[in-house]
Amino acid sequence: MNADERRYKRVLLLSAFICIHLRFQAEECSAPAAQLNPDAVFHAAPKPLPAGAVTSDWASFLGPAHNMRSPETMLLRQFAPGEPKSVWEMKKGEGYAAPAIAGERLILFHRLRDQVHVDCLNALDGRRYWRFSYATDYRDRYSYNGGPRCSPVVTDELVFTFGVEGRLHCLDLKTGQLRWQKDILKEFKLEPNFFGVGATPLAEGDKLIVNVGAGGGPCVAAFETRTGKLLWGAGSAWGPSYSTPVPAVLNGKRRVLVFAGGESDPPVGGLLCLDPGNGNIEGEFSWRGKRYESVNACPPVVIDNQVFISECYGAGGALVSVGAEGGCAAVWTNRRFGSHFMTPLAQDGFLYAATGHDGDALVCVDIKDGREVWRSKPQWQETLETPEGEKRTLTFGTARCSLLWAGGRCLCLGEFGHLLWLDLSPQGYRELSRARLFAARETWTAPVLSRGLLYVCQNARDPFTGSQPRLLCYDLRGSE
Repeated sequence: MNADERRYKRVLLLSAFICIHLRFQAEECSAPAAQLNPDAVFHAAPKPLPAGAVTSDWASFLGPAHNMRSPETMLLRQFAPGEPKSVWEMKKGEGYAAPAIAGERLILFHRLRDQVHVDCLNALDGRRYWRFSYATDYRDRYSYNGGPRCSPVVTDELVFTFGVEGRLHCLDLKTGQLRWQKDILKEFKLEPNFFGVGATPLAEGDKLIVNVGAGGGPCVAAFETRTGKLLWGAGSAWGPSYSTPVPAVLNGKRRVLVFAGGESDPPVGGLLCLDPGNGNIEGEFSWRGKRYESVNACPPVVIDNQVFISECYGAGGALVSVGAEGGCAAVWTNRRFGSHFMTPLAQDGFLYAATGHDGDALVCVDIKDGREVWRSKPQWQETLETPEGEKRTLTFGTARCSLLWAGGRCLCLGEFGHLLWLDLSPQGYRELSRARLFAARETWTAPVLSRGLLYVCQNARDPFTGSQPRLLCYDLRGSE
């Protein structure tokens, strides 16, 4: 290469660098600033984060470790009257999707009338950066609400949403601009599942992994995050479940676990262990209730080189060992330890879960052999006043609750709007503190914890205060 050719090459490289720099500058300038949100009400600023507090994003369903365990520390451990204090709230439409948080941005996925909205909000005060919307005509055959079931997923400045009607969207986190979209039901010739689409996708490297559940395959598909290109498809026997795929390191290898199984007669489904690089199925374990109207909805729980899977329609729970070559085998099964869609917690050699179709009991089993250690049904009474002044004494409980491990103990969001700190051990459960956030049914959306703030979805009307569905942000920061 002569001197002129070298100079020409340097000019080309410099021009390319300037173009890329200008493009990034333009994208940054086009990112909208947070604006006043007419649907949000700001109540009060939270306490400052305590010095040395560990915090994290919550960029996808199940949290940073994909197991409802948070690394956050220095949290509010006792609820005095009026605590935890509300920071802000926003009117929310239909849906059971939990928000996702990356940095200062919170993504809320919900439906108002016949429009589905993806709202990008400031996580500290509820101001809105942008809104992306599209039309929907989904109607739930069981008369549940028609909003999204899948939580947003944020990775590499991209937002992914998977609607109840099967619409998959990729949006720019900063601007809300559409990058790509797919109609999964149409593309893979799918029939709607029992309650629509409900398995939150998994972002794994440059891949978005989706439990598609196409008849004849693929059961699982991987799409390139930047383009939406189909990279691989895997499996052919099982339909789409309501359980999100979970990443794991098993026997030193990166793997993805998919607990599949949708509407089929006879009902079939089970656990797939996949290589995320190429979609190769390295192990599978059949597990599904015998009832036609049954679902696999509980996310897999990884415990070393074993995986706990669970359903509540007859089969119950199973601890599955994954061998070095990927083969799967049952370590133990327990028909009475079956969780519906709530994620069990593994802690110090024991599993804790709300079991049964209606969250009949809070149960502890020994991970070694599946032996039930204790079973309890947390309940209490409260007297509430209706808007007409009528007082009613009602019995509440945790029921189909969400368990979140944070700060060395368990935070429990009950089905009817209560927040509890629990001490869970082989000796039993002990209530440490309890607060009523609202009194509304269908509090099935898992709570989200990020930077000492707790985000809770109220999915139904509170008959005692009249409050409608909303997203609420609470101050869970400790004072030291």
